[in-house]
Amino acid sequence: MTGNGIGGKTKEEALSSLEDMTKDNVAIGKEEFEARIQKAQALMKAQGIAALYLNAGTNMTYFTGLEWYASERLVGALLPAEGPVTFIAPFFEIASLSVRQIIAGDIAGWQEHESPYALFAQLLKHAGVKPGDNVGIDESTAFFITDGFQKAMPELQLVNASPVTAGCRMHKTAPELALIQRAMDMTLEVHKAAASILYEGITTTEVEQFIHEAHKKTGAPAGSYFCIVLFGKATSFPHGVKDPQVLKPGDLVLIDTGCKLKGYLSDITRTYCFGEPTEKQARLWQAEKEAQIAAFNAAQPGTPCGQVDAAARDCLAGCGLGPDYQLPGLPHRTGHGIGMDIHEWPYLVKDNPQPLATGMCFSNEPMIVVPGEFGIRLEDHFYMTDEGPAWFTEPANSIEKPFN
Repeated sequence: MTGNGIGGKTKEEALSSLEDMTKDNVAIGKEEFEARIQKAQALMKAQGIAALYLNAGTNMTYFTGLEWYASERLVGALLPAEGPVTFIAPFFEIASLSVRQIIAGDIAGWQEHESPYALFAQLLKHAGVKPGDNVGIDESTAFFITDGFQKAMPELQLVNASPVTAGCRMHKTAPELALIQRAMDMTLEVHKAAASILYEGITTTEVEQFIHEAHKKTGAPAGSYFCIVLFGKATSFPHGVKDPQVLKPGDLVLIDTGCKLKGYLSDITRTYCFGEPTEKQARLWQAEKEAQIAAFNAAQPGTPCGQVDAAARDCLAGCGLGPDYQLPGLPHRTGHGIGMDIHEWPYLVKDNPQPLATGMCFSNEPMIVVPGEFGIRLEDHFYMTDEGPAWFTEPANSIEKPFN
């Protein structure tokens, strides 16, 4: 293996260096789900929302612990501002859902020929929801469901539930931070292993397959949650190109990947040179790192999210890039929230007034794109404490030796 950690190992050697990193991690427990419901109900009362519909997916799982997938058949949960949660599902799925329940609650079933929207309207009446009341709809709910609700209960006001869902989910607790931290640790080790197998002629497809197996080796049951591997000119496309590439000397390598651990996600990007970098590559790699540090330093409690994005852009402008979204420069926001979804609230984007607060988690990735040549993205995540930002993973070291 080379002294900089890039190349020198076989895939077998690299995989053998990895081990299960999940044995001491604990899933979110019942007490925390109960606390989440209590917080949601307090926010609902403050927002004047009489009841909340949580669609199958991460919102329902976040509040109740029940894991199920969204489909053309309505599966969800009704959370009133006061009282217990009630689940709603096709009748033939009730047994499957009941064995997955963490938070107790009745499961109201609808037969295939029946309207789940009419059933939901009945459940709202039983919960004491009155004509004219506001009913919050999970913002990830498909339109056909919202449309069905509107037609079944025109006397109610359907409102966006994100003040409640986001109001809870964007502030991570210690157990959530611990799961995200371990998932990040796992992915960072996978990054190191992936760099070690590179050689002239390897394809991006081969690297993606290796990363998938490497994530499994560290303890992620499903392997990679996502994976982007780009070489050379393809690195200038933030989310990749349709065709695989073959690695050549002097290529920049951009790898963006993550995994899921007990419902929580990791997401790390590294960019480095396979061989000797050009002066331009090295100079812009350093500009990327400086912008990432500028964003981190700007992330102080009470500071608007938009100011973090501005700090990164100002730094890049000082290096002759941009300004704003102009290229060469940063074509997208500086960062996104992360948790049970890979992109969630809040966002480090221009003019976002949301103040930073304890428990918020962010990607920090002010990517530099040089059209037709290359791109550089360094992505690490940080979380907010009472005193300021703290890294989940330390930033990359250098373009030639990315791992400390």
